[in-house]
Amino acid sequence: MAKLNALQEQLLQAGLARKSKAAEAAREQEKARKGERPSAAAELQREAGRVREEKVERDRALAAAQKAEAQAKALRAQARQIIADKRVVTGGDIEYRYRIDGAIRSLRVDEAMRRQLANGQLVIVRDDLGVAALPRQAAEKVRERAPDWIVLDNRAVDDADPSPGTGNAEDEAYYAQFTVPDDLVW
Repeated sequence: MAKLNALQEQLLQAGLARKSKAAEAAREQEKARKGERPSAAAELQREAGRVREEKVERDRALAAAQKAEAQAKALRAQARQIIADKRVVTGGDIEYRYRIDGAIRSLRVDEAMRRQLANGQLVIVRDDLGVAALPRQAAEKVRERAPDWIVLDNRAVDDADPSPGTGNAEDEAYYAQFTVPDDLVW
């Protein structure tokens, strides 16, 4: 039998309540008290399940990041291999200047290579050893795998709108009479 509280005992002594009713009320109160508070084992199981789910989620995110990093590394290796296979041997008495990372660099080329670079038939790309000149088809493959390795692509510059436009048609018509060569050597 459940333990009676002081009020219930006083009611029983006064004859206002029966002993069976008081015992039943005490049992219900005890059940309610135990029911409100979850057992320690159930709480530990819920906590362990939550920790397990968090770990699975962290592992899944880590695996996705590692997979993306491995894929990027493989693409860079493919680009490196394309550059090594398709590199055009440079050398000559003309310095072809280009811009890379805000600095102006030069590459020694001959007259035929200078024309190909100016026309966009050759593209300058960076690699582990410095820079290299590649034919356009090989450079497009490198662009697919590592677009930030393309240093100079004159055809891509020509395809884009060369002048953002001043908005004044008269000025553009006036300056059209002054031609600027595409292959300016400086």
